[in-house]
Amino acid sequence: MSTSVGEARRRVLTRLREWGVDQETRENAELVVSELFTNAVRHTTSEQVRCEVRLTGSRLRLEVADQGCARTVPRARRPGADQEGGRGLMLVEALATAWGVQPHDGDPGRTVWALL
Repeated sequence: MSTSVGEARRRVLTRLREWGVDQETRENAELVVSELFTNAVRHTTSEQVRCEVRLTGSRLRLEVADQGCARTVPRARRPGADQEGGRGLMLVEALATAWGVQPHDGDPGRTVWALL
């Protein structure tokens, strides 16, 4: 898992540098991609997870698509102070201007997206 998450992060950062995206946005995108990709790998039975990035004007859209079969729909939750995990989507929510989940037509997969 860590290899695929790391590879997604590296590819997104490379693309954002090529596009001249500022450092703060690159750092935020790196964290958002890490969280979304990790969730797709960890919480679904997907054999393949895809990551896409688009820049339209000053808006950056990050998408992570899986093949589905997760038990629940991704949502931010408020874990207790003693819980180690469960804060990833809270971070996405804090960094993104918007984020959401889009189901795929005809298969159990979905795309989780975030705008920066």
